[in-house]
Amino acid sequence: MAGPTRQPLSELLGESSIRLDCRAEDRFDAVRQCGDALMASGAVTEAYVESMLEREHAVTTYIGEGVAIPHGTLAGKDAVLRSAMVVLRFPEGVDWGGDRVDVCVGLAASAGGHVALVARLAEILLDPGGAERLRSARTEEEILTLFGATAAQ
Repeated sequence: MAGPTRQPLSELLGESSIRLDCRAEDRFDAVRQCGDALMASGAVTEAYVESMLEREHAVTTYIGEGVAIPHGTLAGKDAVLRSAMVVLRFPEGVDWGGDRVDVCVGLAASAGGHVALVARLAEILLDPGGAERLRSARTEEEILTLFGATAAQ
């Protein structure tokens, strides 16, 4: 039985959820920008953005290969209005506690949905070249294609 968790991740990206030319002073600024993009898409309230910052202060959301996946704490789940994802690219990179991050994929999901989203995102990023394609994407179409191909092959 195919449920909503098997929909292409690209369906979680709303209009203006992909921003390819961002700048951030530090990782907390980058996390805030991800949260602001999720708020702009109507997916979360300000309380969720605060829970994203809380998580980043507690444990890094850097996953390697120049990618971070900021998301809120369990306490922030009530501030999620709908599941969503944003992709912010930082061409100049962001210092993430000694590592360089070029792309942040901000996630919002209600009631434990983060685990499924992170797992599906990991499928893409563990694929040889997946993280490279994400980091080097120059257009929204490239990102939508990357995230739309999760169940293919």
